[in-house]
Order: sequence, then structure tokens, then C-alpha cells
Amino acid sequence: MDDIVNGEDNFGEDEDAEGSNARTGNSKKTVSMREYYCYKFQIRPTENVILLGGRLLQQFSVNIYIKIEMSRLQFYEHNQDTIRADFYQGIVDCVNAGEVNSNRVGRRIVLPASFIGGSRDMRRRFLDVMSLVQDDGKPDIFLTFTCNLNWPEITEKLLPGQTAQDRPGLVARAFRAKLEDLKKQLLKKHVLGEVGAYVYVIEFQKRGLPYAHFLLIMKPTHKITSPDQYDKLVCAEIPDPSRYPELHERVVQHMIHGPCGPLNDKSPCMQGEPKACRFHYPRQFNEHTVQGDDSYPLYRRRRNGIKVKKGKHDIDNRWVVPYNPTLLMMFNCHMNIEICSSIKSVKYVFKYIYKGHDKQSVHIDPDGEEEVVINEIKRFQDA
Repeated sequence: MDDIVNGEDNFGEDEDAEGSNARTGNSKKTVSMREYYCYKFQIRPTENVILLGGRLLQQFSVNIYIKIEMSRLQFYEHNQDTIRADFYQGIVDCVNAGEVNSNRVGRRIVLPASFIGGSRDMRRRFLDVMSLVQDDGKPDIFLTFTCNLNWPEITEKLLPGQTAQDRPGLVARAFRAKLEDLKKQLLKKHVLGEVGAYVYVIEFQKRGLPYAHFLLIMKPTHKITSPDQYDKLVCAEIPDPSRYPELHERVVQHMIHGPCGPLNDKSPCMQGEPKACRFHYPRQFNEHTVQGDDSYPLYRRRRNGIKVKKGKHDIDNRWVVPYNPTLLMMFNCHMNIEICSSIKSVKYVFKYIYKGHDKQSVHIDPDGEEEVVINEIKRFQDA
């Protein structure tokens, strides 16, 4: 079986690259490397010893990812003619004429836009979402959805003695299932109103938890334009524990920031000199929701006397992260929701994954017409 997934001999085997060796006609002669390791990681009725490895499982998973990615990169290295690298390389040579830096000497390997995570892929995705905003209008809702390690779908599947960090595959699968349910609630059941267009990206925190950023553009009849409409979707207050005990518990558990600032100047969100919270907490009290100067509202945060204990400190409404009560009750996790109307929010969603590298991209005309490309080269040199 190992011969089937040998990365040195099957450069084009993975279907995410070209898949030319993985399939012949309608029948599969081999399995791709990714498919093979998906099989190895499966949860089975019989015990799968790989899933008992703890941190060794995490190290093994990282090694497998690197192996698969190297296989894809090697495919592109050995199939440069297929992606017209010679033509592209000649243009780059024109731009870099007279280059004397030793680190730029040698043949450049060109990655196509189909390579996930490459600079051309990142740029294409960013331009796609900017075109989406151009066609459908400014965004209305920015939503962050974070995995909760205490979801029963995760805790009930852990083996004796295991923690969630010992099963990254289980965590990712549970998050994926919840994410699909969230999309159903937003796009089909219209929990926040009818969505005209949307885009989202999935990232992983440094501690390994997956989370997703959603940007929703509502249909014209469901646009959010006034503070009264904001209050129907977004809340930034601690619920009354006597009237809404379960919602109160979830807000305290998931939607309280910090504390930071004067209560804890060593919080990770404290930056700069003098130190200040990069998320601008604690916020100010407001009797009514008003539109802010930075395209984000200042939500209603009344001085109603409701406080909760967070560590050694009493926390009031100034520390509440804006949330939607319906979604919070449905998914029981950190779910920040903001009303937005600025193009800057689009860039924020994509800046971590799709920002790409600081280099000039040159357009390759699909019909082989060099004039367009040469004009771009001249404009680049003149700049």
C-alpha cells in the first residue's frame, strides 16, 4: 500500500493537483495520498490505535500534511510546461533584468492559481470577493463562529483519558458539521434575514481551534439601515439571570471579553505604549444604539446594575462582546456578530489568508498575445 502513496513516484496522483495518475476512465487504479491517509484517520467500530497517540498523533498529522503538500509541489515542479511556465518565466526575466541578488539566481518554479494557498490563488480569491461587493453592495453583517471544545459531539466521542486536543480530527469534523448547520440557519432559514450574497473563510487559532469569519450581504428588502434594526439582531448586554437563566449562563461563558486594561494589563489583547486593548474594551455605556464614526455601531450598553464575577473582578455590560441571542442559544459557542457597512470589513476577513506576498502579479493572456503582458511590464517598470 505504501507504494501507492509514495510521494516521490506519484507527483500527479492527488486529485487536488491534477489527478492524472489517480484515475483512468471511470475506474480508479490507485488511491491518492490524501485519500489513503483519510482512511487511516477514520473512526471505526474497532479500535484505531493511531487515534490513541495523543501529541504523537498531532505530530504525525503535521508530517502527513507536509508530505501531501510536498507531493503537490513536486507535481507542479515536474509539469511546468503544462502551466505555461516558460512564457511566464520569460516575462519575469524581463522585469528582473540586471538582477544581481544571489537568492534570485536559478530557475523559478511557477505555481498555478489552482494550488491552494499559493500567491496567485490568494490574489484571485481576494479579487473575487471584492467583485462580489461591487456587484451586490456593501456588507451588512460580520460574524465570527468559533469551535467549542465542550460540545457534546466532541466530548462524547473522546476515549477514556483523552482531551479534545488529542483528537484534532474529531474537533475539525464536529466544527465542520456545526458550520454546515450554521450556513443552513443563515441561508435557508433566514435567521438574520434573507441573504443576497455571502463569503466566509476558515482559520485555526494558535491553540488549534477552528473558527470561521462570515460576511453577509443582505437582500435589498432586508438591509439593516437604522439603530432600531440593529437592536433586533445584536445585543451587547448581560441578560437578566432571573428571566433568562440559560442565555445568561452562555453569555457569561462565551461572550465576555477579558478583563483587560486597568483590571489586567497583562492580557494578550493589550498592545502599544501606553498599553491599550486592541479591541477597545471596556466600551462605553450607551442608553441607546447609535451609529459610530468608523462604520460600526455603538451598541446599547445600559448601566442597569447587572454584573457577573470574572476571576476577581465584577464585570458589567461594558465588557460584553456583541452577540445574537438566537444563534448563541443554538450553537453554544463564542459567536461575535457586528453590523458593518464598510469595504474595510472585506479586507479584514481576507487579510490573514488571502493577502498574498508583496510582489507584482503579471497577467498571462490565455491566447498567447504578448502585447498585453508587455504593456503591464512597462507600467510596472515605470511605477
